[in-house]
Amino acid sequence: MSDTEARALIHPQDEHNRELVANVHPGDWANPEPADRYHLVVVGAGTAGLVTAAGAAGLGARVALVERNLMGGDCLNVGCVPSKGIIRAARAWHDARTASRFGGNEADGGGDFGFAMERMRRIRAGISHHDSARRFADLGVDVFLGQGQFVASDMLQVDGTQLRFQKAVIATGARAGAPPIPGLEEAGYLTNETLFELTELPRRMVVIGAGPIGCEMAQSFARFGSEVTLLDIMPQVLPREDPEAAEIIQGALARDGVALDLGVRITEVATEGDTKIVRYEKEGEAREARCEALMLSTGRVPNVDGLGLEAAGVEYSRKGIEVDDHLQTSNKRIYAAGDVASKYQFTHVADALARIAIQNALFYGRAKASGLVVPWCTYTGPEVAHVGLTHDEAEQRPGGVDTVTIPLSDVDRSKLEGADEGFLRVYLAKGSDKILGATLVADHAGDMIGELCLAITHGIGLGKIASVIHPYPTQGEVVKKAADTWNRGKLTPFVKKVFNVRFGLLDRLGV
Repeated sequence: MSDTEARALIHPQDEHNRELVANVHPGDWANPEPADRYHLVVVGAGTAGLVTAAGAAGLGARVALVERNLMGGDCLNVGCVPSKGIIRAARAWHDARTASRFGGNEADGGGDFGFAMERMRRIRAGISHHDSARRFADLGVDVFLGQGQFVASDMLQVDGTQLRFQKAVIATGARAGAPPIPGLEEAGYLTNETLFELTELPRRMVVIGAGPIGCEMAQSFARFGSEVTLLDIMPQVLPREDPEAAEIIQGALARDGVALDLGVRITEVATEGDTKIVRYEKEGEAREARCEALMLSTGRVPNVDGLGLEAAGVEYSRKGIEVDDHLQTSNKRIYAAGDVASKYQFTHVADALARIAIQNALFYGRAKASGLVVPWCTYTGPEVAHVGLTHDEAEQRPGGVDTVTIPLSDVDRSKLEGADEGFLRVYLAKGSDKILGATLVADHAGDMIGELCLAITHGIGLGKIASVIHPYPTQGEVVKKAADTWNRGKLTPFVKKVFNVRFGLLDRLGV
């Protein structure tokens, strides 16, 4: 790939993106001479691929890493890193506009959207060396930039170069999908893969899809000052979440100026000059939303095309590569990890699955993906974090569950922060303090959910958490309050009985 082709992978082509590309897909990169046979060939240099390659090389394996696009994958280039950069900027703008809640002066006028986006690109470029081709080469990995394609059950070809392997891991990730809406392709649209190329704030934006990415970006662009409309076929935002959590987020989006229309069916996208017109139906009524920028957040498609999976004997479907609980494919030499083979499409899960793939592929381990305790977080304001049993799973669990719910309005720090809209809900095994799942709605829910992830993973019950001193005042004290609530419900009747027996006897004895 030439320097020009490499630079064309990402826009705008400013100094920050040139630095990014120089790290994660340098145009002058020369692929190394391949080894006779690799212990492990990794296809895809997103999170799962990078963790697999670095981990295996660190253990002494001969490793080849193949990437056709940008190393770092979605997370670095078009996902976690850039999105959180603009979410933070949008929150700062929101705080400035609402400073009067604390006696401050509200900011007047709009901010500098171009600066906010430039800041994101600068930080992303500064982070990118961690995922760079040079760094992985220095770790002892043979880095091949180009299209990888299986040509046999034990061989991958990269631009004519053949890489023979004992084991391989496919970690090619997923990409944004687009529903078959008439006129959509002609009108043009943004996804998470192109949204972060914007340098000017759209006056009007329509977001189709009210999942995590759709909600995060709709709220952020509304806080920047765009007129945002959020559409979804489902009757609530964040359909995987607790309905009460979703209701809080819907309220927050509305307060920030997002116009929500849920339970709709998109029928067509048309254009009038530079204006895009999204036509849809709700309860039989025809409606439309006009915008300059249309963003899709309607699901992801696994990257399985062009890999030669048939030649390798690897079975796959539209849902991705088919793996067993040990991440092994139908070809016993080949494993798959990350978004291409998992229903949990999160960076932290890709990392965890990569560690399972290393263990099972190189050391005949029997680690299971089903053994993972998986948390996730949606980074709206407030955030929604979850781990373990979901609301729907709790309702359907045979024998039921015990539930402890603590509203953030009971937490002093949340009230002081002006952020007391939310709650912690913990699901427990019936008659026990064993934690099965939890949902937390709070400003920093993603940072706070870790304590409950640890508890579920290692079987630590709420009773033990109640014995842990938590600093006061913090929002994280909500976990301690949940533990104390369970403790009181479990112990108080017994303690009262003991108290009454003991002191009743003393009274009768005149002591």
